[in-house]
Amino acid sequence: MQVIAYIHTDFPTKFGIPRQSGIIDSLQGTIVFEPEYRNPEAVRGLEEFSHLWLIWEFSEAKRDTWSPTVRPPRLGGNVRKGVFATRSPFRPNPIGLSSVKLEKMEIDPKLGPVLHVSGADLMDGTPIYDIKPYIAYTDSHPEAISGFATKPAEHLLEVEFPEEILQIVPETLRESLIAVLAHDPRPQYQDDPERVYGMAFGHLEVRFKVKDLQLIVLEIK
Repeated sequence: MQVIAYIHTDFPTKFGIPRQSGIIDSLQGTIVFEPEYRNPEAVRGLEEFSHLWLIWEFSEAKRDTWSPTVRPPRLGGNVRKGVFATRSPFRPNPIGLSSVKLEKMEIDPKLGPVLHVSGADLMDGTPIYDIKPYIAYTDSHPEAISGFATKPAEHLLEVEFPEEILQIVPETLRESLIAVLAHDPRPQYQDDPERVYGMAFGHLEVRFKVKDLQLIVLEIK
């Protein structure tokens, strides 16, 4: 398979990325096609759809071997499930699937078609293998049973953001950053109130602590 595009987001590392697509609608991303796929004819009619499927590569989760079972973090890391019964990035083929909202499409003089999307759960620079339109009457199944992932695992945290620190964050990033922090970016099995966590977001480095259901921002560089 050929990489057709790369997505650009505010997540330069894996830490803090939402655990599923669409959880944080305010997160913005841009999809830029590789030179040989920049023909505007390839996206003709795409603007008629509100949502898209992205098929992409877990480019930072490659392994030479695979395991038939994994330990889902939302189950505390103590229960094994079959790899095909999870969305673990450590799979025989490191392929991911995400549903995103198409905010707009533009034709850049140099880059060709550029897709602006929201709600993506992808790291900056993730390679895209394919883009398909989301079709509501076939792709949406409200009656579906979701196994151990029936309910959202996230518990919203109260984010304490001192005003003098918040002012460092560009206004265009504030809503998204607060939402990411509120959804608890820590690994689900970690709960050390004294531990200081660091998370890269855009060009910022955010340091914080979490105690009970309160996240306290300590510093931003």
